[in-house]
Amino acid sequence: MPIIKSAKKAARQAVKRTAKNQQIKKFIKNALKAFKANPTAENLSKAQSEYDKAAKKGLIKKNTASRRKASLVKIAKTSNGVKAETTTKKATAKKATAKKTVAKKTTAKKTTKKAA
Repeated sequence: MPIIKSAKKAARQAVKRTAKNQQIKKFIKNALKAFKANPTAENLSKAQSEYDKAAKKGLIKKNTASRRKASLVKIAKTSNGVKAETTTKKATAKKATAKKTVAKKTTAKKTTKKAA
């Protein structure tokens, strides 16, 4: 058992973090099980969402989440012709904003004459 006050606090925090991480892992596992049992677009979306949440919270790395989501999409495409919804962002065209030109004030440069 920790004796120092900060070590006790660290132990308490570790317990809380472990519980939170286990909960997130359980959500991923349940969503994955539901998707594999019934690969519908809705279940695919839920599973992808759980992977994104886990990556956001640092439980798994971003690329790991992307790789696993890609494998889910592959499964969805091969099973019964289910139309897979991917979570890609649409490129939106931004309006070209007219930049305001600010007239710079010209300041006279001070010159000093050298004594001859």
